[in-house]
Formats: sequence, structure tokens, C-alpha cells
Amino acid sequence: MSPRVKAFFDEATFTISYVVAEPDGSHCAIIDPVLDYDPKSGRTDTASADALVAYVREADLTVDWILETHPHADHLTAAPYLQERLGGRIAIGEGVRRVQENFKQIFNLADEFRTDGSQFQHLFADDEAFMIGAMPARVMYTPGHTPSCITYVIGDAAFVGDTMFMPDFGSARCDFPDGDARTLYRSVHRILSLPPETRLYMCHDYGPGGRAYEWETTVAQQRAENIHLHDGISEDEFVEMRTARDQTLSMPVLILPAIQVNIRAGHLPPAEDNGVAYLKIPLNAV
Repeated sequence: MSPRVKAFFDEATFTISYVVAEPDGSHCAIIDPVLDYDPKSGRTDTASADALVAYVREADLTVDWILETHPHADHLTAAPYLQERLGGRIAIGEGVRRVQENFKQIFNLADEFRTDGSQFQHLFADDEAFMIGAMPARVMYTPGHTPSCITYVIGDAAFVGDTMFMPDFGSARCDFPDGDARTLYRSVHRILSLPPETRLYMCHDYGPGGRAYEWETTVAQQRAENIHLHDGISEDEFVEMRTARDQTLSMPVLILPAIQVNIRAGHLPPAEDNGVAYLKIPLNAV
């Protein structure tokens, strides 16, 4: 089965969101939607999410799921906004609990913040099967970038989140809490064990060298050309490269606002007595 895939690229965060629909039906899932956020003013906007809403309505689609590949560090999720307008269940991998535990401590969140994943309507287990209308899908646990990363395998397509990028950009960083380069290597090779013709959809692209933005490749192409993970690269070689590279990277611009919203399934922190919601910026903690 080959799902219909519509991509939406957000250049502000280099994020690609997807609407994945049945090949001949009207049911769909939305993967990794973006809520626009201006770090200078602290204001949110829904232009990116509204483009998804317009497409879904124009195509007369029914949203069954709003799927997150992990709690993102580079953009805020628009999942609740989309759910209010289009329906669907918000879901993520069950490893989100570990991310919630880690960042509850970093942000010193109140006891009312639960670390059981209950902010989401569904937590996926490894190899769990689910349906998008009449279209079968399954979850592949692919941690390493974070302990919660999952890949959605839907027909002949796989949505890999931040595990890897286009072949000329390589692999995801592994220096976030509970990230691990050795684990990521094994996760990527699990993805690359899918049939060679499997379409792989990236969550980000940065246009290295000034090339046009791209986000679709195949298992065969990644195995042949990925600069970090092509066939023949050993686990130890990858771990050495990835560890050294991560030591040179700055934190993502939006990691602090994004994580504390995304571990809440996209809901903003509770408003204070003046009616305003506030994000925390921990000093010297990340």
C-alpha cells in the first residue's frame, strides 16, 4: 500500500510536517505539525498549522491521528490547535515519559505536571500496529537522538523523525538528555533493514551547500550515500564521529520553549493569576 503524502516545509525551523492519507480513501494522519513561535516577542502564531487545516478541509479528509515522532527541541507542536479544528487523537511513543522525567527536573515543574504521558491520548509501544482508516501502520522504536524517538511505517513509507537526515547531511545529534550515539546507530540500521524501495521522509532539512530543500529519500539511497551511516560504517566509527561532532554544536534556538510545551502535548503552561502563561528559562542547566 502506498499512502498519499503531502509535505509542508516550515523554513523558520527547517521542519517538514506531513499529511498522510489513504491511497484511495479519505482518512489521514498529520505528523509533526508546527506552531509558529517568535522567540523575540514570545508570541505564537498559527499560519503553519492553518495551512494544514486548509489542505485537509480542501481535500475533504478525516483526521484519525496527530502523530509526534518525539518531543521536538526545534519547534513547538501545533497538535492541540489542529485537534480542536480537525479532530484526531494526539499520540507519541511511550518513551516520552523519560523525557518528561528529565525535563520536569530541569524546569522544576510543579507536582501537578505528570510524567506518565497522560497529556497525550495514546502512547505507542514498539511494533504496535494501528490503522489510519483502512490503511495499516506500525510503530518502530528508534531512540538515540532522544529516548522517545519512534518511526511511523505506513505502507511503503516511513517517517523517521530526527533519526537521520538527507544523505548529504547525515544523522541526528545524540547529546540531549538520555541520547546515545550507539543506540542511534542501531536504530538507524533498524530503519535501513526495511525494503530498499521504502520511501523515507525526513523531519528536517537544512539545504547544505545551498541546495534546494529536500525531504524524501529511500532506504537504498541512504544505505549507499548517507555521509554518516552508509553501508560499511562500523558502529564504533559512527560513535566516534557523532560524539566528536556533538561537542561542537550549539543548543537549538527554541529548545527551552519547545520542550516545555511539547512534553505537555503542545499545551501551554497554565496561566498565572494575571491570565498570562509563562515559559521558564533555566540558567546554566542545559
